[in-house]
Amino acid sequence: MTDQVISVQGIKKRYGEHLVLDGLSFHVERGSIFALLGENGAGKTTMVRILATLIKANSGSAKIGGYDTDSESVSVKKLISLTGQYAAVDELLTGEENLQMIGRLNHLDHRTVKARTVELLEQFDLSGAAKKRVSTYSGGMRRRLDIAISLFANPEVIFLDEPTTGLDPRSRKNMWELIRKLANRGVTIFLTTQYLEEADQLADKIAVMNNGKIIETGTSEQLKSIIGKEKLELTFQDQASFDEASKVIKGQINESEKVISVETEGSTESLRRLLNTLHENQIEPVAMHFRKPTLDDVFLEITGKSTKGVSSND
Repeated sequence: MTDQVISVQGIKKRYGEHLVLDGLSFHVERGSIFALLGENGAGKTTMVRILATLIKANSGSAKIGGYDTDSESVSVKKLISLTGQYAAVDELLTGEENLQMIGRLNHLDHRTVKARTVELLEQFDLSGAAKKRVSTYSGGMRRRLDIAISLFANPEVIFLDEPTTGLDPRSRKNMWELIRKLANRGVTIFLTTQYLEEADQLADKIAVMNNGKIIETGTSEQLKSIIGKEKLELTFQDQASFDEASKVIKGQINESEKVISVETEGSTESLRRLLNTLHENQIEPVAMHFRKPTLDDVFLEITGKSTKGVSSND
């Protein structure tokens, strides 16, 4: 039997006439990384704010560690920590002072605050910048400090609301590694993201949101199995050959890169027919390769629209 640390049933949230969350239901197992994936405006942050007891749902229920987020919010707050989309740190203080301030706000004794501050600075590779003002930190350093602050009181569940927004590719990869380490220590990670690759790399389970609803859930591989078929990517050298190929073969078109992705049956016969069609029309691709389904393909398939607003890379 799995240990469900987060349980959500039929959550609805409305602002005026606008229904932001439309009956969300899901659960998160203890010690896992759960990703809520969707475009900007899909309702991800609203769901996090409800779970973090910052706002109340109009209907439905949500529990963390067995406690109701509405009627037992005080008990819930002792179990969780929230890191928002932007680092909430005091830029006039040093990294060390930011952590010490949080320790005092948690009413911890001086010795505990000092020891925990040193421990977290080392863990998040901030010891060398401990006595520098946060205003001098890079975006990645601020993000690490923000998460360190969130972990000061050893929460069981940490909510990371789009933790890599605004980070450069190197800092994003470093943040991924940090999140994996937290999960390996037994911390339950609830991650919201609009980056398909991020969910693919990190999450044990993914819930895909669209228009306030969860439309699919599963592991990355389970979601990819919705597509099920390999794709053959054909790249064309010029616009003319790309346009001609678009007329005679059906597939997913990437006009900027002059690439057409075609589903195959995984047989040499289907490949032969496709290449014969191009040859008969005097069209020659400059490159072609097979690739397995990605979360990009899944998102396109289950939402029936483009991935505008949902990023697949850095």
